[in-house]
Amino acid sequence: MNLPRSYLSNIRLLAMQLYIFFLPAGGVIPLHNHPGMTVFSKLLLGEVHIKSYDLVDCQQASSSKRFSVQAVRLARLVADKVYEAPCDTSVLYPTTGGNIHQFKAVTPCAILDVLGPPYSREDGRDCSYYRDFPYQDFSSKRSLKKVQNYA
Repeated sequence: MNLPRSYLSNIRLLAMQLYIFFLPAGGVIPLHNHPGMTVFSKLLLGEVHIKSYDLVDCQQASSSKRFSVQAVRLARLVADKVYEAPCDTSVLYPTTGGNIHQFKAVTPCAILDVLGPPYSREDGRDCSYYRDFPYQDFSSKRSLKKVQNYA
């Protein structure tokens, strides 16, 4: 179900970008990344389910010859948990901490995101969306497939 979501933004400074997302109960911010960015996320109110992944090293992922590394990437589950405000701020680093993640509101909620450096297509920091699906040969791992023209 694709419920509406809204955000107050786009406060953009040279070194960072701020967003406040408002999600109704059941609202989703789909699985996405923040390439080359550090992200501080703070749940301001409500409850949200966060599912996040880190990509597995390319050398490990390329050992499987059955799929193109560009089309499918192995990922390690970092978090799959419901958070309730007030809670600690989470920090996502460019390659660790669950940089590929999604939010699903359990109750109406508000999330503050502070990103640095800001999004920039020219500098290779454009958001990509993903789909997760089970990888048959790795029962304890998940893989992510980059979605072209999603949203």
